[in-house]
This record gives sequence, structure tokens and C-alpha cells, in this order.
Amino acid sequence: MSISPGTAVHLPVVVRTPADLNEALAPTRAGGGRVALVPTMGALHGGHTALIRAARTEAGPGAAVVVSVFVNPLQFGAGEDLSRYPRTFDADLELCAAEGVDVVFAPSVDEVYPGGEPRVTIDPGPAGRILEGNSRPTHFRGLLTVVAKLFGLVRPDLAVFGQKDYQQLVLIRRMVEDLCMGVAVVGAETVREDGGLALSSRNRFLDAEQRRHALVLSRALAAGREAAAHGGEHALAAARAVLRDQGRYGGVDVDYLELTSPELGEPPEAGDARLLLAARVGTTRLIDNTALVLGSNGSNGSDDRAGSS
Repeated sequence: MSISPGTAVHLPVVVRTPADLNEALAPTRAGGGRVALVPTMGALHGGHTALIRAARTEAGPGAAVVVSVFVNPLQFGAGEDLSRYPRTFDADLELCAAEGVDVVFAPSVDEVYPGGEPRVTIDPGPAGRILEGNSRPTHFRGLLTVVAKLFGLVRPDLAVFGQKDYQQLVLIRRMVEDLCMGVAVVGAETVREDGGLALSSRNRFLDAEQRRHALVLSRALAAGREAAAHGGEHALAAARAVLRDQGRYGGVDVDYLELTSPELGEPPEAGDARLLLAARVGTTRLIDNTALVLGSNGSNGSDDRAGSS
């Protein structure tokens, strides 16, 4: 099946090979339409809905929105949850249909990695060895490699990623710039549940008590953001104080809480910064972050506000 530019599509075309993908997108390209990619590992939720809508808006009239669904084994380290990662393809298709997605690209591992694990991969550099990279040393090599491969297979004009995975977003932007890939990378705001918990495919592993405990993550970020007007140390201290409140928020094992520049370097004395954290709630590892402004009495974190207490 092929998609003509500007045609209203209610059911996405599902393709599993690069040849079928090229055929499906050929009319859009021939008509001058843009191609927008939303890379996912499936288990789609409201956060992905926001990414799809951002892709449609950014791509403009006559565009084709492609959602890739591929659980990438290369970004899972030893002992991580590759086999446990949720696979809900039928439900994913329903969400894509409801959002007017044009093409769902759902390749097999053999299609993405013919011949097995690739011999050439993407080194994330120093920024890939901090934060998530410190806890998961091979993660970003696998992630950037699959994103580069998806860019090569889909050949999008733009791609949309969520700010919840902020380190991922920064590294993808850097890869695109350093390797002259010619893809516009759009960062969509984090979508949150009532109470502030950032939407994640892994939230489904939380029971009711763990979900209540997990709310401490967004509350800690909100406390840090509110204290940021007094400087970085105050922001970190406020967030740490919330995380230490084990009387109310037991069962949360914090991996890191770090303040950085927007590019993941040393935070400035004043100005834009990012507060990032990761924690394990039960057996489920969650990440979150927020923008903030250090040393300013103005508004903090206006592009991505964590839940307030």
C-alpha cells in the first residue's frame, strides 16, 4: 500500500521491511511532503500520543507521520529487562489509528541488524557516560546506533523525542549535528499523570503502593525548581530533602540526582539548567527531569514543569 500526499488516512499502513517502507512513503516524497518519524519501542501511551501530535504539527500539510515500533536489544545491558519489556502491538496500532498515523514501521531484529550485532556502532562520547550512562554503560551506544539506523531506513525530515528521556534527547541532537545527518530533532514536553508521575511504558509494572511512592520523584523536582532562584545548591538541597522523607515515601531507591547545564555539562552559576534523577521503585527503574532557572526570581521550568506537591 502507498500513501498519497494530503490523503486522509484512518488506518496506518503497517510495513516490516525497508522496501515496503520506501514504497509506502514514495508518493509523499514525490508530492513534496515531509516525512516525520516518531521512534518508539511500542507499549504506547499518552506520552507517545503527544509525540505523534507534535510530529503532525511540525511536519505540516501533506506530510507522512511514521511511528516505528522496535524493541531494540542493543540498548539493553546484562540483567536488564529486555524480555520483560511490554509488547502490545495490537493496542499500539489502535492508538496510531486514532491519531491518524500514516505508517507504522515494525521491523524484525533481523531486518534492523542483518547478520547479527553490528560491527560499527555509535560512540556517545563523554556525555553518554554520565547519569544513565554511568548506571547503564552500553545503553547509549545501542540507542544511538538504532536511531542512526532508523534515520537511514526512514530518511525523515524531522524526528520527535520526549523530554522525559532528556539525556537521550541531548545525545541524539549532538549525534545529528556532529554527523551532519540533516534531520530536525524536536523535543516534546513530558506528559504526566495526575499527581505528577511522568508517563512511561514501565509505569505499568508499578502496583498501587509503588505508584504512590513514585510520586516523590516529580515532587522532588518541583521542590528543586522552586528553590532554584536561590542558586544550584539550594535547588539540590530542596530536592534531596524531599527524597529523604522516607517516612512518607518509602520504597524508593535513588540512583542519582544531578544538576547540569542544558547540554549536560557543569551547571551555570545563574541561568538555564536541568535537574535530573533516576530511582528504582520496587524492581522498576524510573527517570525524570525538569528545566529550571538558577539565580532568578522569574518563572522556573516553564518548558517542562514537574508535578507540584
